[in-house]
Amino acid sequence: MAADTMRSPAPSARAAALTSLAALAAESIPGVDFASITVHVDGGFRTVAATDALANECDQLQYDVGEGPCVAAVTHERLVLVNDLVHAEPFSHYGPLAARRGVGSQAAVQLTHTDQVAGLNLYSRRRGAFDELTTHLVELFASYGAVLLRSAHQVEHLSRAVDSRQDIGAAVGILMERYGLDWDRAFGFLVRNSQHRNVKLRVLAQQVLDGSFRVESQDDPHPRSGGGIRLASQDLAAG
Repeated sequence: MAADTMRSPAPSARAAALTSLAALAAESIPGVDFASITVHVDGGFRTVAATDALANECDQLQYDVGEGPCVAAVTHERLVLVNDLVHAEPFSHYGPLAARRGVGSQAAVQLTHTDQVAGLNLYSRRRGAFDELTTHLVELFASYGAVLLRSAHQVEHLSRAVDSRQDIGAAVGILMERYGLDWDRAFGFLVRNSQHRNVKLRVLAQQVLDGSFRVESQDDPHPRSGGGIRLASQDLAAG
């Protein structure tokens, strides 16, 4: 088995950025005991980072009852701050449930508008834990979080492009050895198969690497016309 096929999946840059942001918020904002990150996509909610199991639990409570600061922040309000969850009228279903679990105050702020809307959720065990300073700090974290996520998106895009190039290069090497081809002919053979089968080049390369690729009758590894087909760099990244 090729070494590239044995790579263990690493956390995405976006997931790592969100996890770091939640941990930094819990450590840096006065009064915050634990924090989490909610994403809102395709009409649903999902916690992608949490510093404590109770944050996960409270997030899920809000998803289940359809209300709460984190739900509000990622749907229609940018910043929500509640200093007494027991008497939080807008969240009359969720508030008492959270209070019974030992949460007194909660704040939530929307981080970004991209393909997904994300929200930073801040929990405190005390009532009245948040003040004007909290608001300013939360705003700073929202701005920082948006920049962080944009950078993470760029890193992921570059990482995918690099991984695709590495996989394609390794697959071409296997085809060269298997069929006695030079680099150009092996690459051309891979490209023709990608076009004939309507399969992205990186996906076909993975099939060569994991051993599931099979030559079909119409695909000749030794075409008379040569295999000098090259793709532009953006095509490789997209493939």
